Amino acid sequence: MELSIYLKTYSYAHEPGKLLVYSTARGAIVKLDSSVLADARDQKLSDQEQALLAKIGILVPDRLAEQEQMRTLFDEGNRRSRQFTALVTMNLDCNLACGYCYEDHFRGKRYMTPETADLLVQYVSAQIERGLDVTLDFYGGEALLSLTMMKDIAARVRHKASEAGTQASFNLVSNATLLTREVAQELKELGFVSVRFTIDGPPDVHNLQRPFISGKGSFDRIIENLDQTCDILSVQLGGNYTRDNYRKFPLLLDLLTERGITADRLGSVLFSPVTPKAGEAGLSDFSSGCACPNDPWLIEASLFLRHEILRRGFIAPKPKLVACMVEFDNDLVISYDGSLYKCPAFMGWEDMRIGTLADGTNDYRVSHRLDVWKNDECLSCPYLPLCFGGCRFLRRLRTGVIDGVDCRREYLDAALEQILLQDLTLRKRP
Repeated sequence: MELSIYLKTYSYAHEPGKLLVYSTARGAIVKLDSSVLADARDQKLSDQEQALLAKIGILVPDRLAEQEQMRTLFDEGNRRSRQFTALVTMNLDCNLACGYCYEDHFRGKRYMTPETADLLVQYVSAQIERGLDVTLDFYGGEALLSLTMMKDIAARVRHKASEAGTQASFNLVSNATLLTREVAQELKELGFVSVRFTIDGPPDVHNLQRPFISGKGSFDRIIENLDQTCDILSVQLGGNYTRDNYRKFPLLLDLLTERGITADRLGSVLFSPVTPKAGEAGLSDFSSGCACPNDPWLIEASLFLRHEILRRGFIAPKPKLVACMVEFDNDLVISYDGSLYKCPAFMGWEDMRIGTLADGTNDYRVSHRLDVWKNDECLSCPYLPLCFGGCRFLRRLRTGVIDGVDCRREYLDAALEQILLQDLTLRKRP
């Protein structure tokens, strides 16, 4: 047995002689005597000790075989997958006027038509007929401006899945201004599971960054709807900060707690930096899934906010094996006009469109550089399972083309140890 390639080891100041050993491939962390790790490196462990460390990914039978397994991870996963997931953009309209909106260059009164909705249901039904379970994440603009059509699509897809003996579930990305308790209950009955809200800090920050089109602040409306719906749908809370205001964001958590919106009523909380606009295309409230801060202030801000989230008893996402949706054959973005993409960030870029609902998908292996991280340097990097080449959108923003990886090493070198210590010392145990 050999030590895994995908390990990070840190000294543990709380217990001299102990090391924190983290498997980035398994998401497992263990405290070990330094002598145990030395014996593992020298292959002096007992069979029982080897079996235990192999179980959590610290030891592997063969490092070269492990590297090859990582290289083909998504090929194998796609072969076995029985899940189809689509981010469905219902419109490009919105009742807010967020200054940093990534869609403002092509936002407007653009809505999915009934004809496109029919094509969407037909396309998803074909996936169900393949025996796949379906998850649709409804998005905008503001998806709830298309509530009637969204409910019709969900009802028809759910009926088709029921007939075929598969599962269909739905999620919502919303600014929450229109998500009343009545609407949430209607969505719950149709199979909606969760909603993602965005609240940009306390009222003075949020109302400046995310006002209604009229200029009126939206904070109070959103908080009221959050309070009325978080016991119906699982709520994932996001927010977008800048260098000037990130230290105010913990005040939002205190306001929520005072309002009775406590940690046990919410899912995860993740605050993310405002990402530079793409110019002609880009992300909106999905940016936090991709943005990776490398500037010193951004690293400091991400660690500070994560600490404050956990310290107050809320849930922050753990570091885990993660990859761009580009890697998954059965993951799509379906635009309001029936265009197909592999990432919401690429909506609006004609050269990144991979097909239509009417015609199906094209071969996007070259245009999206699916093999960009399959090189010796990346495959030998202990951070690969937390990165897999990073964000193709951000790489294109920086260079104008997807000509390499969006390397996360700088950020993870600076932050991962502190993130693990935060989880050990602050995270509430079940």
